Amino acid sequence: MLDDRDRKLLALLQEDAGASVAVLAEKVSLSLSACARRIQRLEESGHIAGRVALLDREKMGVPTTVFALIKTAHHADDWIELFSRAIADIPEVVEAHRLTGNYDYILKVVLPRVEHYDVVYKRIVRRVELFDVSASISMEVLKSGVRLPVDHAE
Repeated sequence: MLDDRDRKLLALLQEDAGASVAVLAEKVSLSLSACARRIQRLEESGHIAGRVALLDREKMGVPTTVFALIKTAHHADDWIELFSRAIADIPEVVEAHRLTGNYDYILKVVLPRVEHYDVVYKRIVRRVELFDVSASISMEVLKSGVRLPVDHAE
């Protein structure tokens, strides 16, 4: 069971995963060693799945976002596995979700420019058969991030 200090540590690490244990310990009113033990426990319990550096998309040359909505006529496990492998090999596909509703999947694709979407699209359809693909270009980011709410963590 997590307590308020654990949740505060998780929130702080989401803001800056590179923060020193000393800085974190001070912010949650713990000794250095107690704070380090808590962080280790949060990693071992899986609450902290990993630590990453967030890169600037403009500087990385992929400022454009396209969301591809996909319908398929295939729902067998072997097709799903083939589709999963196909998109795993495409670095521009940064997220993929299976959906309820009118579409089966949504892909978040980051690109150097919108015209590059055709390259990604062709890489997918060469490997798997799709029934319908509808792409939407993101015009403006209203909210973006990877931080999760910590209040619900157990």
